[in-house]
Amino acid sequence: MLNDLAPVAARAGAILVERRQTVAVADGATGGLILAGLLTVPGATRFCRGGGVVYSLRGRDVLLGLSRDELAGMESVTERYARVQAEAIRDRFGADWGIAESGAAGPDQHPRGAPAGRSCIAVSGPSLCVSMTFESGTNDRIVNMGAFAQAALAFLVDTLESAGEATAAGV
Repeated sequence: MLNDLAPVAARAGAILVERRQTVAVADGATGGLILAGLLTVPGATRFCRGGGVVYSLRGRDVLLGLSRDELAGMESVTERYARVQAEAIRDRFGADWGIAESGAAGPDQHPRGAPAGRSCIAVSGPSLCVSMTFESGTNDRIVNMGAFAQAALAFLVDTLESAGEATAAGV
């Protein structure tokens, strides 16, 4: 699985190193695979501030430090929730970029009703916060964990590249 994540993580790392920027990660249903993928890159300490797995309310409280007011009306496995987590992990770790994933790996639907195979991913950076929903089409837990991490790293690369293009264009 890490062999599949390493090439896209290397691309993200190269962009971040080139720009002298950093990233922090809030893994959810990926169980730490997004962060592990980034750590496959030699010299990851140059761009990776760290992160953790948000898999319980207590874990979320400890890792992200969000108040109940900030979470009012939130549902997990939504783009809105992923955006709040991406911003919080970025701020908490003092990184330039934050990436968060909240999903339902399966085999059953998430306790809050999201179907197995759905992952909401967000990337927060300087003056932007974007999100997407990924649907794997399977309820295979292990397959989903890897697919969610792959989708998240690819979304990070796409966002970094788009942000660079906008900066170069003076947007």
